[in-house]
Amino acid sequence: MAKGVIQTFREVLTNRNIITIAVTTSLISLTDMSYRPYWSLYLKHNLGADMVAIGLLSTIASSENLLFQLPGGILADKYGRRRIIILGTALRIVPPIIYLFARHWTHTIPALLISGSASIYMPAFNAIIADSLPENERGAGYGAYRTITSIPWTVSPLIGGYVMDLYGYEAGIRLFMYIAIVVNIIVTYSRYRMLRETLDIDEGGEARSRSSVGIRDSFMSLFSMSRSVKTMVVVAFLGSFGMQMVMNFLSVYAGDVLMFSNTQIGLVSTTGGLISMVLAMPGGMLADRFGRKPMILLSRVVSPLSYLGVTMVSSFQQYYSIMAVNSIGNALGGGGMYAGGPAWNALLADLVPRDRLATVMGTIGTLSGLMAIPSPVIGGWMWDEYSPKMPFYASVVFGLLSASIFLIGVQEKKVESE
Repeated sequence: MAKGVIQTFREVLTNRNIITIAVTTSLISLTDMSYRPYWSLYLKHNLGADMVAIGLLSTIASSENLLFQLPGGILADKYGRRRIIILGTALRIVPPIIYLFARHWTHTIPALLISGSASIYMPAFNAIIADSLPENERGAGYGAYRTITSIPWTVSPLIGGYVMDLYGYEAGIRLFMYIAIVVNIIVTYSRYRMLRETLDIDEGGEARSRSSVGIRDSFMSLFSMSRSVKTMVVVAFLGSFGMQMVMNFLSVYAGDVLMFSNTQIGLVSTTGGLISMVLAMPGGMLADRFGRKPMILLSRVVSPLSYLGVTMVSSFQQYYSIMAVNSIGNALGGGGMYAGGPAWNALLADLVPRDRLATVMGTIGTLSGLMAIPSPVIGGWMWDEYSPKMPFYASVVFGLLSASIFLIGVQEKKVESE
């Protein structure tokens, strides 16, 4: 019989690793989500970036993030989750220092490269959560984690929007960079003190149960995986390609095309965070009870249709409603058009052996990222050469195509409830 929300939430959060990761991630998000919705506007209005340049920076950021995920997954399966997470977290201290000295958009590139290398810990991050949960509660566990980490989204974007309207982009961004440096130092120390390794590490510092694979073997091993895992690679690529066409242009579209204020943009992000906080846990529990696939499919249909709706709105009320619907779909189903979220991560954990989980997660992230590298630049070019709506139209096509392939090609493993 399914457990209640409160009971499941309590059981999940008695796990030291999950509560440590959830709280420290929330601290990072509290700062990052105060300025991230306005970053593209800052690049455009203060650092001289046009839409193609913004797309190029997004390409660099996304490709760097994803290129480091495969090595990070291999290292996490070989040497353990904990030390890779601490290394990646420590690297996060450097980028905001570089951003403080940036006077042109090209000056942000070194920070993007270092920030990308910090993403080496993402597969270890997802794997340590899966390792720490019983199989039949993975969806609920990821949902509980996302509920806590969504709390900053309920306040940070609105505060950030108010600060940007009050002081301007330059002063606002610099303020949050100083805060980010302090927060990342605190988070690094906290994870060093609190996290516990979930793999059995031998005296040589390697996991006893690890599969000895390299980067080439990791790519090739996907061909020996089930049809469902291989299909998820294709789905991740198509969804990522479509999403990155518009991700960094959404705030610019809202601010410069629809003429909304930063505070209004922040209100939309804050509402999305509130919805995610309320629905992430129920969404994870629904994935445990009724299956991962229906919840993921919901998210992957709602998200592209919402971006189509963005191109049709003419008032803030309409835009607000469309983005709220998008947030509901993402909260229940996971990462929208991205490869992630409670149901997606739980499905992968169901389909992949534990000692290969971080490697497979990293491989999927790297492959989808490599193939989607041109996407933001193409989106910026479409914006400048044709219409600000054109990238959104293209994103809808890729998003719905990925949803169709997921529907046809993925079969989930049946997990028995307690």
